[in-house]
Amino acid sequence: MTSLSLIEAARSRFPAEVRRTPLLSSPFIDEIAGRRVLVKAECLQHTGSFKFRGAWSAISALPEMQRASGVLAFSSGNHAQGVAAAAAMHGVPAVIIMPADAPALKIANTRAYGAEVVLYDRGGNRSREEIGLEIATARNLTLVHPFDDPQVIAGQGTVGLEIAEQVAELGLTTADVIVNCSGGGLTSGIALALEAKAPGLRVRTAEPEGFDDAARSVASGNRERNLKLTGSICDAILSPELGQNTFPVIKRLCGPGLVVSDDEALSAMADAFTRLKLVLEPGGAASLAAALYRADEIEGETVIVVASGGNTDAAMFNRALAKAV
Repeated sequence: MTSLSLIEAARSRFPAEVRRTPLLSSPFIDEIAGRRVLVKAECLQHTGSFKFRGAWSAISALPEMQRASGVLAFSSGNHAQGVAAAAAMHGVPAVIIMPADAPALKIANTRAYGAEVVLYDRGGNRSREEIGLEIATARNLTLVHPFDDPQVIAGQGTVGLEIAEQVAELGLTTADVIVNCSGGGLTSGIALALEAKAPGLRVRTAEPEGFDDAARSVASGNRERNLKLTGSICDAILSPELGQNTFPVIKRLCGPGLVVSDDEALSAMADAFTRLKLVLEPGGAASLAAALYRADEIEGETVIVVASGGNTDAAMFNRALAKAV
């Protein structure tokens, strides 16, 4: 199980490439939201998303001989790039299983980091887990799970350590922290860190309509599953359900989830670029969309949002920028 000590140990192993990302603000964003909005810009992280933190944490924690055999991951793109980059920096091979409908830029970047990419049909008969197990067994590779691994959760939890330090510098003690949620690694890691370091901050999930399993899981107290696996532009946050390790943490520590439309995610991308000069992808902008367009579901004078990734392609970004016209 992930603990504060595991999160702090993960941070102690980080290389210089892991950035302490800033908390950004804009009076124009605040005006839309009706309160102060602080944006944790993980889109500025190495490889363009928070995923590099968890990938480095997991790979660096492996025994040397096991690590040398290589690693395997499955991902729609951000975890793929994080694992590929971390593996390359450790000098070990990486095989990444990606959906064929993942953004072309994410597939290309993963290959550019030196990983072998295996594409699969997200709506097909074989799951990525099944394919991954087959390849890992045949080639003696260690799976770096995208979210349900204690070391991955610990790496993502370092975002929470930074938020706690940054809000202390601002004299802020209470606020909702809105986190884009897929399998729950980032959400649970941040929640665990804040429980110990900033207990007045409450984590809440942000998800696209039709893929709100985390919000439904918090509401019901049971691990809910999405009925479909495709159909949203927020490709980074479309896991079918929370993990076995992440769900208990989210159930215990998180407030009610927030749900936004694809159109609102695009509008938030436009707002982030226009007002903060940040490039976000749809799944990285859902948290900001929740802060801007679900203001009546949020309490307090300040809200913190984790802008979790910025790996979008030109076509999608142009769709978003059209919202700013």
